[in-house]
Amino acid sequence: MSTAHTTHKSHAMHATSASANGWSTKKIAILSMLCAVSAICTLVLQFPILPGVTFLKYDPSGIIALLAGIAYGPAAGAVVSVLPYLVHLATESGIYGTVMAILATLTMTLPAAAIIHGRATSTKVLILGLVVGGVCSVTACIGGNLVVTPIYTGMSTDAVIGLILPALLPFNIVKVLINGIVCALIGKSALRALNVFSSHA
Repeated sequence: MSTAHTTHKSHAMHATSASANGWSTKKIAILSMLCAVSAICTLVLQFPILPGVTFLKYDPSGIIALLAGIAYGPAAGAVVSVLPYLVHLATESGIYGTVMAILATLTMTLPAAAIIHGRATSTKVLILGLVVGGVCSVTACIGGNLVVTPIYTGMSTDAVIGLILPALLPFNIVKVLINGIVCALIGKSALRALNVFSSHA
């Protein structure tokens, strides 16, 4: 009886230590699942959202990253903002598409997660975090296009500037609006589901 109690106590202390010092096995498993879902989204569910601008495509992977960040914190959000997009290195998107996808997702997820994580029950905090994240993402994407696009596509900076108002700005605004609205609508329910998985995984 004493041995069994000691063994149980040892396992409990080990689990507590693992959670305190880093990510638990449960959290790693859930984040792996979210990365897989996000990778599928970014490969399979891409589609244009602006008429006549077919080279800019939206996919819902950013929503997955937002949910991960809000549920588990900015570090978890960063993981789901980066790893799923690495598959693009083996596609026609190449390093250019990978860099821009990571930039867009990371710059929305990190600020939003930093503001919302642990306070997601407050609708005001949820909206504030998503708005701040959206503004950061749009700003970073425009800046990123001015720097990265000429390097990898050979376009002149002036040509990229000419695309800001008719294509780049509206595309990125619509993208963050979709991600933010969907996250606001399903966020609390999704967080409850993730918490259930964390408790019983």
